[in-house]
Amino acid sequence: MGFFEEVYEAVKNIPKGKVSTYGQIAKLIGRPRSAKVVGWALHSNPYFGVVPCHRVVNRKGELSGGFAFGGSEIQKKMLEQEGIAFDNMGTINLEKYLWKF
Repeated sequence: MGFFEEVYEAVKNIPKGKVSTYGQIAKLIGRPRSAKVVGWALHSNPYFGVVPCHRVVNRKGELSGGFAFGGSEIQKKMLEQEGIAFDNMGTINLEKYLWKF
């Protein structure tokens, strides 16, 4: 299995109402220094509706401007529909919503 497919398999496990970080996914697949490549894999995600890449954010709880399926406003809307709240700066409280795999 290639790197991108490993990323997609890991991201499929993030439960609804939780988020993960690029670094967390990199660590989960055994590539702890590859967070940027995880981001590239998710930006290239060909599996809309199957791989929930909208649930992956940066280490500060911020959204990606390059969300593969419509930009950060679409990503935010998708997360809010799953019950994830944003503060007035547009970030997610990782203490509350981070996936504990």
